[in-house]
Amino acid sequence: MAEDVVSRLREIALLMSTPLSVLEAQGITPDDIEDLLAELQVHVESIDIANVIRYLRNSNARVRAKAADVVTTVVQNNPTSQQLVMEASGFEPLVSNFTSDPDLTARIKALGALSSLIRNNKPGVAAFRLANGYAGLRDALNSESARFQRKALSLTHYLLSENHSDCSVFAQLGFPRLMMRLVSSDDSGVREAALGGLLELARDTALGNRTLLADQDRLQRLLWGRIQSIRMMAPDDLDAAREERQLVDSLWVTCYHQPSMLHREGLLVLPGEESFEQPPDVAGRFFEPLRQGSVRRAAPDERSDTGNGTGGGMMLLLGPAPGNSESN
Repeated sequence: MAEDVVSRLREIALLMSTPLSVLEAQGITPDDIEDLLAELQVHVESIDIANVIRYLRNSNARVRAKAADVVTTVVQNNPTSQQLVMEASGFEPLVSNFTSDPDLTARIKALGALSSLIRNNKPGVAAFRLANGYAGLRDALNSESARFQRKALSLTHYLLSENHSDCSVFAQLGFPRLMMRLVSSDDSGVREAALGGLLELARDTALGNRTLLADQDRLQRLLWGRIQSIRMMAPDDLDAAREERQLVDSLWVTCYHQPSMLHREGLLVLPGEESFEQPPDVAGRFFEPLRQGSVRRAAPDERSDTGNGTGGGMMLLLGPAPGNSESN
């Protein structure tokens, strides 16, 4: 039952992240969305966040990691839940697990939860800064885990883009050199995230170019090396490296004020990449059964359900929703 609820929450999260105009173009009505939100409210209200936070301090590493996973799901893009976790003292064990948990997976999961907790949450960012979270990110970049590095780089990029005044702090902690090292990573996600972080630093007018140009020769060699690697890629690999191509060229332009060789050789934008693509039918798989049954939908005056499931309201449950404590 719990796995069904988690699966359903993921489905709802996917729909909630889809632009309203796309949903409407695919035949989703305001009534459909209202019922979906009502279902989401049932799931959210059933979560006791205080008990979840308690498990962040559990002696079992797998339990700590799973508790952090739950926090991530609850607070993601949800300011109310973010505030509830902060008020329930959930921030402190997450920082502790992120920076000092002996289990790597628990550290990675805690970082993921922190990233969701402090995004678009100014008090959360301030608390992360005061808790020496930036040093924790530096330690994550120094780890041997590509997954840990990717998550740390993602949060670093967000913090840099949201508050350029912190660029000097990241520079003093040695982030530019760490990111330069990770540009040569075997993991494409790490390379792209490191390039994105360097680009944010370079775009900071007060600090960026001065910081990066202190290692100008090294940076230029690194970017030149990536350009040569991209030039030798097979067509399929070249297509998959679209973001890396754009980041390398943008960083080259920002630092050296001229297009890179990728631009001059036509490798920056490949044929067909600029073409318009229709958005994927993300709603179809969830709402198609409702569309097929629309001819049997009740009249408007019969849709005034009280929410107890006994009226004529349309149900959007693809999986069982928690109706009592047994569902949690």
